[in-house]
Amino acid sequence: MSIQNAIRHLHTVNKHRFLVMLHCFRAGIPLQGITHDLTKYYPSEFLIGAKYYQGNRSPNDAERKDKGYSTAWMHHKGRNKHHFEYWTDYNTFTHTVEPVEMPEKYAVEMFCDRVAACKVYKKKEYTDRSPLEYLQGHGSKVPMHQNTMAFLTELLTMLAEKGEKETFRYIRHLDK
Repeated sequence: MSIQNAIRHLHTVNKHRFLVMLHCFRAGIPLQGITHDLTKYYPSEFLIGAKYYQGNRSPNDAERKDKGYSTAWMHHKGRNKHHFEYWTDYNTFTHTVEPVEMPEKYAVEMFCDRVAACKVYKKKEYTDRSPLEYLQGHGSKVPMHQNTMAFLTELLTMLAEKGEKETFRYIRHLDK
């Protein structure tokens, strides 16, 4: 891990958190915006992120490619309720681990997170369609509860078709 990559990773994390915070404020969930992704500063996440920093995608992908799994991601998803992966549990009827529906306030934070991540990684290529296109490219492969997926798709479609102002106005009027 180089000092330059640590600084670049810190800049990326800070920029992402700042954008998520702004989006969460606009969505009417300011406390979630302030506390969003604080675990990214923990050594178990930050040092791995700095080691695998690339600048155009999550360092967790590079760690996964290197090791076959990501320790930083496993730490992160288990502590941050805005990730659908957090919302899984053992079903005593089917004897399998299955997705559970996310509470709306965390699903809204997930929306804010995805929009901010697209802005950070796509930079000038970002459009309001980018987060929806990303979901459409990966959505059928993720074990997300069907109601959570429908809600996220609804918000991302609204963003793509009506823009941020209208989408955040809609979100603020939800019963979170």
